[in-house]
Parts: sequence; C-alpha cells; structure tokens
Amino acid sequence: MTESREWWKESVVYQIYPRSFFDSDGDGVGDLRGVEAKLDYLAALGVDVVWLNPVYDSPNADNGYDIRDYRAIMEEFGTMDDFDRLLEGLHDRDIRLIMDLVVNHTSDEHEWFQQSRESRESEFRDFYIWRDGRGDGPGGRGEPPNNWESAFGGSAWTYDERTEQYYLHLFDEKQPDLNWENPAVRERIYDMMEWWLDEGIDGFRMDVIDLISKADGLPDGDPDSGWTGAEHFMTGPRAHEYIAEMYDEVLAGRDVMTVGEMPGATVEEAQQYLGPDGDGLNMVFHFEHVSLDYGESGDRWTVGEFPLPEFKQVLTKWQNGLQGEGWNSVYLGNHDWPRIVSRFGDDGLYRIESAKLLATMLFTLRGTPYVYQGDEIGMTNFPFERESQVQDVSARNFVERKKREGWPMDEILEVVSYRSRDNARTPMQWSDDENAGFTEGEPWIPVNPNHDAVNVEDAAAREGSIWNYYRELIRFRKSTPVAVYGDYELLLPDDPDVYAYLRTLGDDRLLTVLNFGEATPTFSLPQSVEYEDSECVLHNYAVDAEGPRSFELRPYEARVYELE
Repeated sequence: MTESREWWKESVVYQIYPRSFFDSDGDGVGDLRGVEAKLDYLAALGVDVVWLNPVYDSPNADNGYDIRDYRAIMEEFGTMDDFDRLLEGLHDRDIRLIMDLVVNHTSDEHEWFQQSRESRESEFRDFYIWRDGRGDGPGGRGEPPNNWESAFGGSAWTYDERTEQYYLHLFDEKQPDLNWENPAVRERIYDMMEWWLDEGIDGFRMDVIDLISKADGLPDGDPDSGWTGAEHFMTGPRAHEYIAEMYDEVLAGRDVMTVGEMPGATVEEAQQYLGPDGDGLNMVFHFEHVSLDYGESGDRWTVGEFPLPEFKQVLTKWQNGLQGEGWNSVYLGNHDWPRIVSRFGDDGLYRIESAKLLATMLFTLRGTPYVYQGDEIGMTNFPFERESQVQDVSARNFVERKKREGWPMDEILEVVSYRSRDNARTPMQWSDDENAGFTEGEPWIPVNPNHDAVNVEDAAAREGSIWNYYRELIRFRKSTPVAVYGDYELLLPDDPDVYAYLRTLGDDRLLTVLNFGEATPTFSLPQSVEYEDSECVLHNYAVDAEGPRSFELRPYEARVYELE
C-alpha cells in the first residue's frame, strides 16, 4: 500500500511549555512574548510545528489545564495581540502552530460551571455531571456516587454544598468534567474550535480526548486496576461517535493537524480513531511505552522495571499496527513525564551519548517525532531535596498521601524525583547565567542547578553537542524519504541490550542500531539482511568505514546505516 504524503507526517514538532520557556518581563513566568523572542532559535533548530501548551485564561490549579475562558489569554502570558503577533512570526518562518484543546473538563471558575452550580434548575446544570450521593454518608450527603478515582489521587467526586450533589472530576476538584452527552456542550466546543482555526492556528493536540464519554449509569470500577473506574471512561461507549462528529462539524475540509492524547488507547482502538476510514484524527499519543515501568499495581507513583525487549515489543506493535492503517506519533516525554535522558538514558557519565541515542530513535522510527523543549540540549530531572520544591498538583497529592501513611520524606522525594511532572517543567536552560537566562526575576519553579554545564549557549557553540546533533537529525529526516515513509522491521527482538530495526522504501533501506545501556555488546546483523555496500550516515561516536555486519557497541552508542 502506498503511503499518502502529508505535511504533518514529514514535520518535526517542538513542544513549548510557555510558563517555563522564556520570561520577557521579569516576573518569573514565561510568556508569549518570551516565545516570540526565541523564534529564530526554533527556526535555527529546523522544526516545522510548534505545539503550544495551554495559554488560555486559567486560575492555574493544573497549570493551565483548568480553563476559565477558552477565548482569552492568561494574563501572566500576555494578550490576544501578543498571541496574534506570535502566530504571525511563526508563519513568517514557515512554522505551523497547534494548540492544546482541553475539553474533557473546564475550570470550576468557568462561566458554564459557575452557572451550573447555581441551582439544579440552571440551564447549565446538564453541562456537567452531577449525581446524588449513595447511602447515609456524613452529614446526610451520602457517599460519592461511585468508586471512581481522580488521576491525581482520591475520589473523582466532590460534594457541592449549595445544590447538595456531587460533581465528577477525573482530575483535580477544580477541573469538573463536561457532560458530552449534552448536544449544547458539544456545539459550544465546536464553535470554540472553529474560532481558533479561523484565527489561523494549524491544528490541535487534544488533551485526554478518549475520556470524554462515560459509561451509562456510571458503574463502580475495578478497585484493583491502576486507575479505578478507567474501564468505564477510557474510550467510553460514545467516544468514537463524538470524535467523528467533531471531525465532521469542525475539521473536515481543513488542512490541519490533529493528535489525540489517549491514555487508554490500544492499537486496535487507535485504528478506529485515525484517518478518513476512522474518526478522522491524524495521530494519537498512546501511553503503552511510557507506562512500562509502572509497578505491578499499574500506578504511576510506583517504580518498576523497564526491560528493553518489552519496550521494543510495544513500539513494534504500534509501528506495525498502524502501518497502512494510520500514523504514529513518536515521543518519549513531554510536560507530563520526567526528562527522557534521566528516564530512558543516563543523566550522568553518558548524558550526551544517551541523549543522542534517544534522539536517533525518535527520528528514525516511522511516525511524526515530537521534541519537548530542552531535550535538544539534554536537560535532566531536577534533584529534589525539599518538599517545598514540589509544585505539581499530582506530585503534591502523592506527597500528602505518603506522609499520612508514614513514609519518610527522603523516600517520598526519591519517587518524586523519578516521576514528578515538575522534572519537565523546570525553566529552559538558555545560558549559565543566573536563573539559566530564563528570567531576570524569581522563577516560578526552581531552575535545575546543572544549567552551568547544560545550556543552549554552550551547546550551540560546540560542534559535537546534543543540540547540533538534533539539527543534523532534522536535516537528515527532511532529506531522506525512507526515514519518514519506510516500512519498519524489528531485528533481534529478544536482545536485552540492542534495539535494531530496518526501514525500507522501494530500494532504499536504513538500518538503525541502538545500544540501550553501559554494556558493550556485539551487534551481529542477521544473515537474512543482505547488502552490497553501506554507509554510516548518523552516529554518536566516531566510526570507521567498517560495514554493519558485526561490530562492538560502546555505551549508549547509536548508528544508522544506509544499505545498498
């Protein structure tokens, strides 16, 4: 089957978390003018699309994912004029912009929810999910309507004294879930999406979009699952119907890019969400590969093993499962996950080598690669030493739960240091100046102390830096169709150290060999893979002219060969 050529398949996406990118006015918070000030940096890196995390008006209970007004800009970030100027500046540099679409929930300060909680008779009451309590619980309010849990810990229900009912929030209590069963809700969401597209943006990253449909009757969930209730709201009964309707009402006929964040998506479900034969989305973010190191309970706050063969198996399942059926998004981290070099590589002795290895994988798998700000210089996790350094609402809730259970603070912070979303949200490290050149004020979240060695100014000036390697990878992908559209074939599936695969497009073939560790295994190319000549076109160590039939790999070594 011939793969259709699309700009969003050939693009490299750069994700900007504006609060932590660059502060233009010295208040310690990144802003839209700060992003605008770095547009030439983005152009020099070579990216094609910017994904901008939420900049809408918000009280910031969850750093902008609790939206108070979908058509206004958060005051800390600037104005709508600032946004328009940023968008124009991006387009002038041939860089497209996609916005975060957060429509599973709003802020409890959104006008819709404020009116919804006025009374049970409000015309906005059915914009959200309200239910009576169960039984004779405290104060006559009853227990929560079911046992569903919030992703941030605790019950997914909060009791409202004014109208004496509970409302559902799958995240923070200040993020009530919208009721997508109500056609008026959907109509207002679609109107808002069209408003932004008419502003000139180029698409949406859709936050937890597979959670918008809840099972009829809101039944109890399995308490032994990782997220109690998830089987009743991940890809719920009408999720496909709603997303297909969104496509028909808003997206059809527009040349835009869409990627749906779907924590519970399987390959089979993704096939139904994607493409003109599905619900119309371009890509999904699945969580299978980034949740492999959850403990046995499936809880993100437990730490398990990360076996390479299983990692390869999951990626291969998605590579093969969407071939001809959809398109992959290729990512290892973003604002919701720890830093990729700390999690999948080595943030100590082999920081540079492992950061380049991970980038090599991102740019040679089949799918659109997503780069999170700072990955291109090898930024690392933050060394948490005190509870006061923890900002993320999810991590704070974890800290409070474990304190009540009697955990020592050093053990709590050890898990936080590995898991917290704060790791990805520390300020972008522009220089070795005070506050890493991010702000002239007091940064809203602490700067990683290693910015004296890990920063853009240093990396851009050094020929062999991670930053320059990212530029090389981006140029390579743009000039090498097999790296974008080639078929994928896994080699050596059971090898515990090496991840190797072939990409094939017509007569063109790429061989990628990645050593995921400090060991020095010998790679042997299977005899079934024939070639007459080869050239090593990408590498993070110096290599000789030796062919790829057999060679010893150095710690975190990456090589890509063109085979003829």
